[in-house]
Amino acid sequence: QVELVESGGGLVQAGGSLRLSCAASGRTLSRSAMGWFRQASGKEREFVGAVGGMWSGSTISYADSLKDRFTISRDNAKNTVYLQMNSLKPEDTAVYYCAVRRSGWPSTQIAEYDYWGQGTQVTVSS
Repeated sequence: QVELVESGGGLVQAGGSLRLSCAASGRTLSRSAMGWFRQASGKEREFVGAVGGMWSGSTISYADSLKDRFTISRDNAKNTVYLQMNSLKPEDTAVYYCAVRRSGWPSTQIAEYDYWGQGTQVTVSS
């Protein structure tokens, strides 16, 4: 069983930055894809970005609307994936979730991820 714990969320003013972390335990995840999703109040969960496992060359993909402001990275030695968020906007307010896919290839599809964290709240004030 894989346990994912997100951290780093909080309240930030518009234009600010936050760095989210997702630490995984229970399994070495260097070969697994890891993704970030978010869910704003009253809206569906949406893809933010993902990084592939080592066999994919750690391929990274982003939601088109976020790729200029958000950066994903991973530290396999720490079994951790990060989401650096810059130039935050009030519309970025959401609960951010990390997820792991057994496959090494990143996916934008929620249903293709096997394990999920509990989420961390990000609130961007105007």
